[in-house]
Amino acid sequence: MSGERLQKRLARAGVASRRAAEAMIEAGRVTVNGVTARLGQTVTDVDDIRLDGQLIETDAAPKRTFALYKPRGYVTTAADEYGRRNVLDAMPAIPGLHPVGRLDRDSEGLLLLTTDGDLTLTLTHPRYGHEKAYRAWTEGEPDDATLQTLLDGVDLEDGPAKALSVSPARDGLFIVLAEGRKRQVRRMLDAVGHPVTRLMRYRVGGLWLADMDVGEYRELDDRDLRDLLHPDQTPPQVWQRQWERIQRRWG
Repeated sequence: MSGERLQKRLARAGVASRRAAEAMIEAGRVTVNGVTARLGQTVTDVDDIRLDGQLIETDAAPKRTFALYKPRGYVTTAADEYGRRNVLDAMPAIPGLHPVGRLDRDSEGLLLLTTDGDLTLTLTHPRYGHEKAYRAWTEGEPDDATLQTLLDGVDLEDGPAKALSVSPARDGLFIVLAEGRKRQVRRMLDAVGHPVTRLMRYRVGGLWLADMDVGEYRELDDRDLRDLLHPDQTPPQVWQRQWERIQRRWG
C-alpha cells in the first residue's frame, strides 16, 4: 500500500494548505494512530489521522473553491491574534476552507478561498508562475519612464522585482506580476517614488473579478477553475472583453 507525506494528506483532506498543515504538525496538534505526528511522516489510507482529536476523512467531502471580493480592513489569516476581522468572517462556515495566498489588510479585490490544499500549492508556489494583476492608485501619477523602470525591475530588500506588464490609469496604473511576495506592489511603487493610496487585485491567473461587489463571493465551477489554471486557453476576444470591463470600471 503506497503512502504519502502527512502534510500532503492533510492538505488533500482540505484541512489547510500544506504550509499551514506543516505548522499544525510541528505544533503537536496532529496524531497518527494515537501518537503525536512528526513532520515528513508517511501515512496510508489505513492510518487513523486526527487534528486536535478530530478524525480526518480524506475523501469525506468534495473540494470547494470560492472567489471573494475582499473588502479593505480584513486580514487573510484564518485567525488573527489581535481580533481583527478575517476573510473567513465574510464566508460561509465550511470545514477546511482557507485563503489562497495573501492580500494585505489595506488591499481589496479578488481573493480565492478553497478546501483543496493541492490547488493552494499550485497557485502559491513560485514555480507555477500564476499571474496576479492589480489596479493601484498612487501619490502622483507615474510617467512613462517610471512605468519602464517597473518593467526593467527595481531592487527590494528581498531581491529584485519587476512587472510583467504595466499600463497607465487615472491617478495610478495597472500592473501585472508573476509572483506574490508580501506587499510587493506597494514596495515596488514606494521604490519608484509613488506610494500606493489604494490597491485592488482584479485577476488571478485567468480568473477575473468582473462585476463582483465588495464583500460578494461566489463558488467556482469547473469552467472557472479551468480559466483560473489555464489562462492561455481563454479565447482572445473573451480576454479582451474582460480587460475592457476592468478598464471601464476602474480605469
